[in-house]
Amino acid sequence: MAVTASGWETDQLPGGTVDAVVIGGGAAGLNGALMLARSRRSVVVIDSGTPRNAPADAVHGLLGLEGTAPAELLRRGREEVRRYGGLVVAGEVASAAPASASTPTSASTSASASASAEGNDPRFTVTLADGGALTARRLLVATGLRDVLPDVRGLAEHWGHGVVHCPYCHGWEVRDESVGVLAVGSASVHHALLFRQLTDDLVYFSRGTELDGDTRARFAARGIRIVDAPLERVVTDRAGGIAGVRLADGHLVARRFLAVVTRMLARTDGLEGLGLPMEDFPGGMGRRFSAGPAGVTDVPGVWVAGNATDLTAQVGASAAAGALAGAHINADLAAADTEAALAAVRRDDSAA
Repeated sequence: MAVTASGWETDQLPGGTVDAVVIGGGAAGLNGALMLARSRRSVVVIDSGTPRNAPADAVHGLLGLEGTAPAELLRRGREEVRRYGGLVVAGEVASAAPASASTPTSASTSASASASAEGNDPRFTVTLADGGALTARRLLVATGLRDVLPDVRGLAEHWGHGVVHCPYCHGWEVRDESVGVLAVGSASVHHALLFRQLTDDLVYFSRGTELDGDTRARFAARGIRIVDAPLERVVTDRAGGIAGVRLADGHLVARRFLAVVTRMLARTDGLEGLGLPMEDFPGGMGRRFSAGPAGVTDVPGVWVAGNATDLTAQVGASAAAGALAGAHINADLAAADTEAALAAVRRDDSAA
């Protein structure tokens, strides 16, 4: 077993057709793979090794695993998937698309080949950036998302530490500190009220966004100070943390932490060939894959789970969504296997 540059072990791609390929090795992808592996399904997780929460020190709000480092949580998850026969392969998906029906190998039965030929059991080809490829009966897309920060000089370098986005993920850690909310739109008003629960030293930098009289009155009632002056940059202190926000007039508003609502975009690289429908997140705050109950999509044989479709899901919710999608994929495969077996019996009876 090879070891990645990040220090975690990677399996080799199997030959032939597998029951499911999971694209994305975060909480949603690994939990989906775990459910499938425990159902005795051949499953391969393709993990690019770039989780959204990599900059964070710990995962919070996850019962029983509160405070676990993100890398440690994923290490345990990979270990658990492998315990039941699943594979976790380091790599980036270059393309994923429907494939023509093919004769299965040990990972799928001859009966399922018949179903594939009848169009009831689709096949997909997943090709990696290094040229490796495999065929799957089902796909679970759990690619997560990427956060797009406001274009404020000096902001990005503090992302995940001095710059936070989720009051439930990071709020306790910034309690009673001097916090500034960098507004990006109406969602930032709600954001500010949530962070006000955590500290009484809160400044709202409006950054040219509109605040009506009612909102200003509500902020005043909660002791939230509003700064309407334009910003120049985020200032770093000598220790590498945030010293404050420099305004265009030169004034420094001292802050230790900054909170911002990011624009959240589902990761779609290499998935264009699947033709998965997408939709804008309400309020213009992002774009996601469209999905129905349990992550089912309009493309037969493809499910999505986690932040790729639920942009605001925390780790626990993403893991739960992955588990539910995995269970539904297994049920779909069981139905296809049964139809294929029945068709084979009927053919044998007809030939007798």
